[in-house]
Amino acid sequence: MMLSTLSAAAANAGQPPAWMTFMPLVAMGFIFWFLILRPQMRQQKEHKAKIAGMKKGDMVVTAGGLIGKVIKLDDHYVELELGPNVKVKAVRATIGDIVPPAGSAPAND
Repeated sequence: MMLSTLSAAAANAGQPPAWMTFMPLVAMGFIFWFLILRPQMRQQKEHKAKIAGMKKGDMVVTAGGLIGKVIKLDDHYVELELGPNVKVKAVRATIGDIVPPAGSAPAND
C-alpha cells in the first residue's frame, strides 16, 4: 500500500498545481474585459448621456443616416424635420449622434 502512495506522489511531482492550469483562462478573460467590454460600456454610457442631453433645435443623425432638426422631444420618441414640411417621428434610442453647429470649431483644434 505504501508503494502505491509513493508512486502516485512521484507521478504528481512533475505536474503544476490544479489552480495553475486555470490561470491562462482567467488572464484571457481579464484581457477580454479590459480591451473589449470596458471601452464598449464607456462608449454606451457616453451615448446615453448625449441622447439624454438632446434638446429642441439640435441637428441629429439617426442610425439610418437621416439628418434632421429636432422639433419635439418625448420620453421615447423624437420628432425630426428633415426638410421643409417633411417631418418624421423616430425612436429616441435610434439617434446616432448630435451634429455640432456649422460655425463651431472641433474640440481638438
